[in-house]
Order: sequence, then C-alpha cells, then structure tokens
Amino acid sequence: MRLDDLRDRIGADFGLRFSEATPIGHGADAAASVWRVTDADRARYAVKWTGGGSAAGLLLPARLAELGVGGVPAPVRTVDGALCSEHEGRRLSLQPWVADRRAVDTAMTPEQWTAYGALLARVHAVPADDPVVRELPVEDHRPDALLATTATVTARLAAADGDDLVHDLAAAWRDGAELLGALVARAAVLGDRLRDRTAHAVVAHTDAHLGNVLLGDDGTVWLIDWDDAALAPPERDLMFVVGGLPGYAPVGPDELAWFADGYGPVEPDPDRLAYYRTVRALSDLTEFAAEILDPAGDRADRDLALRVVRAELAGAGLAALAVVRT
Repeated sequence: MRLDDLRDRIGADFGLRFSEATPIGHGADAAASVWRVTDADRARYAVKWTGGGSAAGLLLPARLAELGVGGVPAPVRTVDGALCSEHEGRRLSLQPWVADRRAVDTAMTPEQWTAYGALLARVHAVPADDPVVRELPVEDHRPDALLATTATVTARLAAADGDDLVHDLAAAWRDGAELLGALVARAAVLGDRLRDRTAHAVVAHTDAHLGNVLLGDDGTVWLIDWDDAALAPPERDLMFVVGGLPGYAPVGPDELAWFADGYGPVEPDPDRLAYYRTVRALSDLTEFAAEILDPAGDRADRDLALRVVRAELAGAGLAALAVVRT
C-alpha cells in the first residue's frame, strides 16, 4: 500500500492522523506489511495490512485484554467500533506501539523470563468455553496438507528450473534429503499416534518465539502477533521455550528454569513436543522454499531465505532438534 493511501485509510477508518510512518522489515509473514506510525501527539501505533491469518488475530487479543490478561496489546477500534477495517479482501488494523525491543535481539533478564512464563500461563488458563475462544481453530494433528506441500516442493526442485538461487536451493534440498525424509516420516507417524490420544487443549499463541516477545523499558513483557492462535495442547507454545528455535532463538536450561518460575512446572509430553517441532520445521522449510522459488520476489529476501534453508538442512536449526529421539 502506498503511504498516501495508508494515511487516507487510517484517517477515514480510525480517525487518526499520523505525522510519521516507518516500515517494519522483520517478520516472516509474506502476506503482511507493518508500519510504526506516530501521530501529532507523539503517540505511536503498529499498523498491519494483511491478507493472511484470521480474524482470531484481533478477536483473541481484544478478549484477553477484556479478561485482564496483561502483556497482550489490544487492537485499536475503528470509528465504527470494529477491530479492523477491510479493503480488497485485506485487513487494516492498529494496536498501541508497546515497546521497541524484541527479546530475540537482546538477552532477557531472569525477571523478564519469569514475567514471560507468567504471561503464557495466564493465556493458557483462559477457559476453553469462552465464546471467543470457541471460535479458534482446533488442533487436529493432521499434517496431510503440509506433507503434500513438502512433496510438491521436492518434485518442483527435482527439475531445478529457475535462476541461480533456485539451483542452489535444489542442491541444498538434495543434500538434506535424509533429514527431510526423517521429518516427513516423523510428522506422519506422530500425527497418527496423537490423533488417538486425549489432550488438554489451551488457548495457544502457536508462534510464541522470542521474535514475537517485546520488552518494555519498564520491565513489561508483551506477546504480539496472534494471527495463528488456536486451541491446542500447551506443547504447541512450550516448544519455543524447551530448547527454543536453534539458529534463531535458542533457549538454554537457565532461561527455561526462570520461565518455569512464572509458568509453573514445564513437563511437556515428548511425542507432542516432537510433533510440533517437526511440523514447524517442515512449515518453515517449505515457506522459505516457496519464497526462493518466486522469481518476482525481492533478491535480498530470497537470498536470506536460502541461507536459512541451507542452515536448517545442514542440521544447524530446529529440523535437527525435531528428529532427535526422546
């Protein structure tokens, strides 16, 4: 969206006139554009323009704020009282800009780790029969669509039809064939096993890594980006603190202990932890591969995606952790 269009739509939809707008480059959501805007009173907001995710990304944080779950920024309402405005099949939303620092970019203190554990505990304690929570997608442990996507990428790369980045991706995919095969097999086996096993479902953020944790100057810890929230076993979130994401946001035993001081005992089911690591690794690999395979994509972004895929398939990321026998 052009800056003039953004200014006009925010003014018309939210009654807000901003004096500054800064694009925010981090984040892996290719369907979204994010800006930090500042109004005449120097108040700052995060603006998101997206065609991805679901309405749960706005409904849930609004509800959590209503329930007094601190650490979750509530969306700013439109002039009509809605949580967002819609144009051309996409959503425009605002929330207060709560902090500048991401936890992935700086070392969290023990107190911040404990505050993060307490925040996630509050989220997981929200009743599953809450009217808004009942609208969330429910985990079904069916990785079929993801496995089909992986197979499609593999078949396409067999031809290696594309530019140098595509050829390099094809080579990395071949070199990592054993690890990829292990991920695919493990996702299928664990999915079958877990579908028949009763689980306690909680409100899960599903992407609670340190890139989505913000640190306020006053010590407040915030969890943002609720677009993919779901009802799922707690391991769906705990995978991000039990080992974390190697190569991006690893978490060691000290940090886990500090987190548990706020969350409570962290005793994940090994099969569920392995399943969520596996599907996350496959999802990341196929999404980055799709970005590389798009010839119209930004060259720098595609090059970064290739470096990530190479590291993952070389065993330096979550993929290797996901296939470790537990």
